[in-house]
Amino acid sequence: METLELILKYAIAPVGAFVWMLHTKSNAHHTEIEVLKAQVEATKAAHEREFKEVRENFKRVFEKLDGIEEALRN
Repeated sequence: METLELILKYAIAPVGAFVWMLHTKSNAHHTEIEVLKAQVEATKAAHEREFKEVRENFKRVFEKLDGIEEALRN
């Protein structure tokens, strides 16, 4: 019985604590990774919106320039 108690005290308990610690840190890292992924997606979506807006603005500018060029030719 003493041997079993020693094994539990000096082998299984520390290993169990180590596994629990790894599990806890793994869950924390998983959460942080998911948050970072969400931030990247939000930034990417914002960038795409801004790029689309700039493209539309350039399109309007070129339409106005085409109108000016056409008016000058007439």
